[in-house]
Amino acid sequence: MKIALVGYGQMGQMIDNLAAPAGLEVVSRIDPFSKLAQAKEINETTLNGAEVAICFTSPEAALENIKAVLGAKRHLVMGTTGWLEHKDQVAALVAQAGVGMVYSSNFSLGVNLFFQIVAQAAKIMNRFEMYDTLALEAHHKLKKDSPSGTALTLGQLLLENLDGKTKLATERLDRRPEPGEIHFASVRGGSIPGTHSVLFDSEFDTIELTHRARNRGGFATGVLLAAKWIAGQKGFYTEKEMMAHLLA
Repeated sequence: MKIALVGYGQMGQMIDNLAAPAGLEVVSRIDPFSKLAQAKEINETTLNGAEVAICFTSPEAALENIKAVLGAKRHLVMGTTGWLEHKDQVAALVAQAGVGMVYSSNFSLGVNLFFQIVAQAAKIMNRFEMYDTLALEAHHKLKKDSPSGTALTLGQLLLENLDGKTKLATERLDRRPEPGEIHFASVRGGSIPGTHSVLFDSEFDTIELTHRARNRGGFATGVLLAAKWIAGQKGFYTEKEMMAHLLA
């Protein structure tokens, strides 16, 4: 299967390196700023016969890139954020083009499997009131957002599956948890790619679930899996919906 890379920064280059071993051929690299790219604009010619475009660019360019790819009637894997306020418009463009689009703020295969595991674990632990729930995440010192988007997704999964929990606290946590509250702590330092842990703790023991990213390879692997999957679909999908299909 032939793919085009829209955005050729660190993530685009990582995807490029892992594409051939995954059985995918990169036929176009599009980036207005990278000297390593083959083209600066998205159009029928520069897509060069690609069936699926994979987009990792700046949020400011996201919507126009989506319009260009869908206008060329190509399937799209969208890893760029900053366009969700236009979600209804994009869904209409996907339908009009008759192609498939899947989007996520985190395509890491391991993280998305971790989401599934945490949700199932929370459903089990919901039956045992002696266990309380807490969570924490750690990232490198240059990460701008805190908490991470992954942490917020994990927190929402816990709230959805634990009847006794109604609120997620992510601010400075120098106090006791309030009734119904889950404390989700964030720390930043060093070069940590990303660590997320969920703990179910009782007076007698602790059950801990942890995902540790080693490098960007996990993200790239998940993106390539998404490209293979969306090539056979029509419609507008989240990563969560894709995983539900794959695990069905």
